[in-house]
Amino acid sequence: MIRWLFAALAAAAAALCGAALWLRLTPVSVDAYHRMGTEQHAEGDWRDGEGFEAVRQVPAPRATLQELVKIAGASAGTTLLEGTAEEGLVTFVTRSPLLGLPEITNLWIEGNRIHLRGHAAVLDFGLGVEASRAEDRIRQWMSRAGLQ
Repeated sequence: MIRWLFAALAAAAAALCGAALWLRLTPVSVDAYHRMGTEQHAEGDWRDGEGFEAVRQVPAPRATLQELVKIAGASAGTTLLEGTAEEGLVTFVTRSPLLGLPEITNLWIEGNRIHLRGHAAVLDFGLGVEASRAEDRIRQWMSRAGLQ
């Protein structure tokens, strides 16, 4: 009886480890995430159940985007997925500290506004944790770039 219990526990632990490994190693699709947001927000901060978006009007959007790209690229756990400041759309993947879950941050230019939108790529439980992490990351990057 105890052997069956240990076998069941071992199988459950192996399944959890396998799922965590799969989540950590699964590549992030450029086609699915390298895009501008679907809603056109005015200047301000916008939070929903899926993520966080900050929109700022800036005098030099391309230069501001270039600075944000440098800052994001130097952030721990963050890698460039696709795009350049010259294109006006850049997508980064930041892995969560514990499980390495991918979180997406899109930066793009619309007129004289710059948008920064962050959200989870997988396992968005709708509890606001992913949106909070995205908001913290975006606010840090904006602060380093001198944006309020």
